[in-house]
Order: sequence, then C-alpha cells, then structure tokens
Amino acid sequence: MKIHLSYYQAAWPDQFEALKTELQHILRPLHPAIEHIGSTAVPGLAAKPIIDIAVGLHNADQLDIAASCFQPYSAYIYYKVFNRSMPQRRLFVRLQSDTQAAAYPAVFDTEEEIPHEAINAQRLAHIHIWVRDTPDWIRHIALRDYLIAHDTEKTAYETLKQTLAIQEWPHGMAYNQAKDTFVKAMEQRALAWYRTHKTEA
Repeated sequence: MKIHLSYYQAAWPDQFEALKTELQHILRPLHPAIEHIGSTAVPGLAAKPIIDIAVGLHNADQLDIAASCFQPYSAYIYYKVFNRSMPQRRLFVRLQSDTQAAAYPAVFDTEEEIPHEAINAQRLAHIHIWVRDTPDWIRHIALRDYLIAHDTEKTAYETLKQTLAIQEWPHGMAYNQAKDTFVKAMEQRALAWYRTHKTEA
C-alpha cells in the first residue's frame, strides 16, 4: 500500500473541534483534557488526512474506565492488542460512520485480525488515551508546538514524509517505523525547546 498524504486542509481544526465535543460527551464522567496532536494539528504541514487526538486522564486507574465508555458508540474501534506493547495507552480508531464500523469487531485483540487496508480507507481519527502530563502526553504536545514554531523543521519533516509516501508499505505501521529515527531525534529537540519555552513562559 502507498500512504496518502494530503496538503494541509483548513477544515482539519474544525473536524477536531467536532470530535472533541463528541469525546467530551463520551468521556464526561472523567473530565479529560483533549488536544489536537499530530501533523493535522500543524498549519501548513502535509499529513495523512486522519485527525490525531490526545485524551489526557487524571490517573492510570481511569485508562480502562475510559475504554469502557466507548462501548455504546459503534463508530469507535478499540485496538486493545496494543495494550500489551503500550500498557500506558488506550488506542481507538474513529471510523467515518457507524455503518462502516458495523463490518468490524468492536475490539481487536490480535494484530492479525485487523484489516489494515480496509480500515485505513475509512478512518476519521485516532484517539490516543494517556494520563495527562506523563512523558507520552508531553512529547506529543511538545512536538506539535515545536513544529508550529519552527518552519525549517516542519519543512524537513514534510519532505521526509513525501519521500516515504511514494514507496510501497505492508501497512501504515511500517511507514511509521520508517520515520522513527528521524521523529525520535526531532522529539528530543522539541522536548528541550518545550521545557525552555515553558520555563520562560
């Protein structure tokens, strides 16, 4: 499969706000923080047209409570399989409609079950649930803010993504792995900048 990148779309912030309202309703007992992250949160940056959302909880005891809150909402699919490799996160995919989601299990317990190509074509958003202000939460917020503030870094990242996007990949995770070294180095620069920026603020 090839990765479909889109030029930055002015509609992405509005899509995030609509999803944020939906998530605030679903997770209302937990009163989470909800942030737009990833490339669609960076004005001017080309991206896969999938909205990445960080949900920040108050403590780790709420992770599984949050996951259970999605059960009545069929448009969300729980990628429970990744709890084993990332126990500090709960990952959901929001499909574009309930009708599309009805074709799939509500929960994927093994990666072999996931029809990556079919689901990738129907995704609207990824919902990443962490405890707020943990390292995972901070690095995603830091990277977003760093890219917004540094056009040279944004351009370099976009160039890498465009180069990789024209290659064939077995699934999106392989594409993400190909970016991993570059992104990890950029995250370290972003974190150093973010800590300084927060201190000065």
